[in-house]
Parts: sequence; structure tokens; C-alpha cells
Amino acid sequence: MSTTQMTIARGINSGLRAAMEKDPKVLLMGEDIGKLGGVFRVTEGLQKDFGEDRVIDTPLAEAGIVGTAIGMALRGYRPVVEIQFDGFVYPAFDHIISQVAKMRARSLGAVKMPIVIRIPVGGGIGAVEHHSESNEAYFTHTAGLKVVCCANPADAYWMIQQAVETDDPVIFYEPKRRYWDKGEVDTSAAPCGLFESRVVKEGSDLTLLAYGPMVKTCLQAAQVAEEEGKSLEVIDLRTLSPLDLPTLTASVKKTGRVVIVHEAPTFGGLGGEISARLTEDCFYHLEAPVLRVGGYNVPYPPSRLEEDFLPDLDRVLDSVDRSLSY
Repeated sequence: MSTTQMTIARGINSGLRAAMEKDPKVLLMGEDIGKLGGVFRVTEGLQKDFGEDRVIDTPLAEAGIVGTAIGMALRGYRPVVEIQFDGFVYPAFDHIISQVAKMRARSLGAVKMPIVIRIPVGGGIGAVEHHSESNEAYFTHTAGLKVVCCANPADAYWMIQQAVETDDPVIFYEPKRRYWDKGEVDTSAAPCGLFESRVVKEGSDLTLLAYGPMVKTCLQAAQVAEEEGKSLEVIDLRTLSPLDLPTLTASVKKTGRVVIVHEAPTFGGLGGEISARLTEDCFYHLEAPVLRVGGYNVPYPPSRLEEDFLPDLDRVLDSVDRSLSY
């Protein structure tokens, strides 16, 4: 057993290092990821150790970065692309939707597309426009893409390695305001499957479903509820596409109530799809409507207003009370 205290950022860094040591075809590309180590220092030290041919500082051109990664993947490499901030991915959107997601189906499975696109996601850092968006619904809606999101250092360490080893393209979301949260990482343990959800706290009265930055908020809500005599089960989705429906439905059939929490606006968001699937599969077990807590259907606000926009402990607990009142 080899257990180490790490932040989420260090977990990703260590996971990338392990992937690069294991496979010389793994290379990293992105803006300022080499000499600077990335704006969040997630790739710090990797260019020094692996060289400029494997940790490549690119121009400020997301379409060019992803387009180049497509060519490299076709030639047998496993590129890991960093999009510096969530709102910067849109110049590359055409490549991701029209080429990255379609290539394997277009070739009837003959051509692999082992690209990982790392995207720091969400708000809470007091940033300006295009630096705090939660755009996962665009990608979960796109067949051919796998979409995952880590929420703790151990998952950060293992999931990035598993994503690199996947022959399909993976959108890899990293909760940027949690980058510096610390936790235990057992680098010798057998990891959970990449496309599996995890029950992070067991309970009997209601299920809280969350991913990324909201997992911590939901765990805090469960702790407060416990002091009031309520038993909440918290599930970290981890995989957004495909969904791990067996884990989710098993919990909801047990508790009979569910609240889905994400930072993205609820309108057209992933929570709506999860709600529909749970209603279809668990209708006779539900004691209350499936409820959602998320951002509002407005452009992400200026930093001085973001605390009013982001779901917080009070909004989660209000929905829990509403569900339990049925």
C-alpha cells in the first residue's frame, strides 16, 4: 500500500506522469502547459522531465490544437489536450463534434481516436467571462464522446490514466475551484472503473446525485441533514456519458427520493436527462418528484454575483426539505 496526500491538481499531474512513463506515445498539448506548467500548474515539471516533443506549448488556437491532436491520434499517438478554461473550447467545437466524435463510427470501428480533452470546469474562482462555464451538456449530447468528471484527488490520479488508455475520445472535466482540495491517494490500489459511479456516503431517506465541484457541497449538505436526523445518500456520478444507471437506480429505489445537483443551468442540462431516466426506471419507487438544483438560465454572471448564481448548501438543503415534505 502506497498512500500519499495530494491535491486534485497534483493527482492529475501524477497520473499524467504515470501515463507518460508507461506509454511513449502519450503526449501533452496546450497553451502554456510546458514552461509555465499551465495556469493552474497542473502540468508543472512535466516538460522538464519529458521534453518539448512530448509536452508541447501550443499557439493560442484551440481549433489548431484539437485539429493537430486528431492527426496525431490517426498516426498512433495518444494526445492529451488541455483547454485552458471551459469557455475557450468553442473554437474547437467543430473539430470535436464533427471529427473527434464521428471518426470511429465513420470507419466502422477500424480507426481509433484515443484523444483526451482536459477542461477545467465551473465557477467559484472570481474570474471574468468565459472562465467559469459548465458546458458538459453539449458533449454528453454528442454520441461518440465519453465524458467524465473527477471530484477528489484519488479519482483525479486514476481517472486521467484510465482516460488516456481509452481508445474512444474522452472529455475530461476537472473542477477548477477544487484543484487545491487535498485527499489520500493510494497509488497501489485497484481503481474504480472509469465509467462507474460511486456511493460516497450511504443513506436511507433521499439520494443526492452530483459530480465535480458539487460533490463536496452535497457531502456537506448530508452532514448538516444528519444533525437534523435525516439520512442522505450521496453519489458521485464520475461518468456523465455513459451514465452508470444501475448504480443510480439502485439508490433511488432504496431511498424513494432524489435531488440532482450541478453547477450548469438546469434548463437543458444533464440533470434533466438523469431525471427522465430515473422517472422511467423508478416510477413506482418514487415518493416525490425528482428535483434539480443548478445554475440559472442566464449567461454566467460577473464575479461579484457568482455566489448568488452557484448552487450552495442552502439551496441543496431547501430542495431536500421540499422532497421530504411530499
